[in-house]
Amino acid sequence: MPADFYTTRWTRVNLAKADSEDGRRALADLCDAYYEPVVAYLGSVLRDADTAREMSHAFFADVLEGGAIGAADPERGRFRFYLLGAVKHFLSHHREAALRQKRGGGVATLSLDADLPDTLPLEVTASDRLSPDAVYDRQWAITVLARAMGALTAECEAGGKVALLEALRPSLLGEAEHGDQSAAAAELGMSAAAVKVAVHRLRQRFRQCVKEEIAGTLSDPGAVEDEMRSLFLALGG
Repeated sequence: MPADFYTTRWTRVNLAKADSEDGRRALADLCDAYYEPVVAYLGSVLRDADTAREMSHAFFADVLEGGAIGAADPERGRFRFYLLGAVKHFLSHHREAALRQKRGGGVATLSLDADLPDTLPLEVTASDRLSPDAVYDRQWAITVLARAMGALTAECEAGGKVALLEALRPSLLGEAEHGDQSAAAAELGMSAAAVKVAVHRLRQRFRQCVKEEIAGTLSDPGAVEDEMRSLFLALGG
């Protein structure tokens, strides 16, 4: 895995504290990657989609303004752990503020003006049996896979292999049914053996893309495999 990948995201967040444009870009990228997991967590806790979206927006606005990133330390581990703790603290603080307002404290309510998704992710509404922390981890895993697939798609587009990827995508995601690879071979004008080789190579590259996506949120390269196990465990919850 490229050594410089570790300097492109979580480790660069430290620069955000020094009012660095580079650090702010790294922070914005991480926030974008974790928006849906945070919405999922808050949706599970609050049981209200509109409130969850509103709170998520307010939370990330606070993070991007630096209000919730001051204690972030890449040397202490995984960004997803830090962010979950931060959103729990934010929610607790908001609840305390709302309670003070009810008691006449005069605390302003949230006021948001940016466009937000119309609905919560399907995985959130279908995960009532999971704890809020497990919902967060599950949506994190789904988001990691989606971003990794996006990276692989971009590579295939650059290499003129979009048709190959689209035909074999079900095999990469474990969604292929019996006979699908034979049908793909006929569609692509390839032999069955060639398709098997292509699937193997794409799976290897997809797994590497997943590892690279995960690695950007860790401080210790040695933790990637452990985080991969956490990802598959979260998907099986």
